[in-house]
Amino acid sequence: MNEPTSEPINELRFMSDSEGATESIGAALAASLNAWDFVALYGGLGAGKTAFCRGIVSALGSGDCASPTFTIVREYPTNPPVFHFDAYRLSGEAELYDMGCEEYFSRPGIVLMEWPERVQGVLPDSRIAVEIDGSGEQPRSIRILNLSNSAYAAIKEAAREYIVD
Repeated sequence: MNEPTSEPINELRFMSDSEGATESIGAALAASLNAWDFVALYGGLGAGKTAFCRGIVSALGSGDCASPTFTIVREYPTNPPVFHFDAYRLSGEAELYDMGCEEYFSRPGIVLMEWPERVQGVLPDSRIAVEIDGSGEQPRSIRILNLSNSAYAAIKEAAREYIVD
């Protein structure tokens, strides 16, 4: 993964009232992602983590994005490629290593990981965190943390209609 940047760390807050809005916010983040970026997505069941990932993957050029809950990882042929992990069913870090995560982490691509708290020791220090609160029909509160200055400015502009002050 990338070395930590010397730029200040930034945070943005959004409010999403639909799955489409959640995807749009993900798409806004996609424009600032590069190979070797790691995005950790936190939130309960049904919060919209996969919808957020779908926005990223779609913006990067793949129309297919589904939850990798049963396969643990899906690779999307975007540029750079996206490695979408779902750690929900894993018993811990050893199981993630057993399934070959190091192969994905050693390749230039963007890692999206749902349920990263289940494999905390695997997470790189330099990562973008996405926290999504809410479920069901209620609006979602979305926080994106650890953004570089350039990513902060780009996402703020691209998703300005969803920004919460």
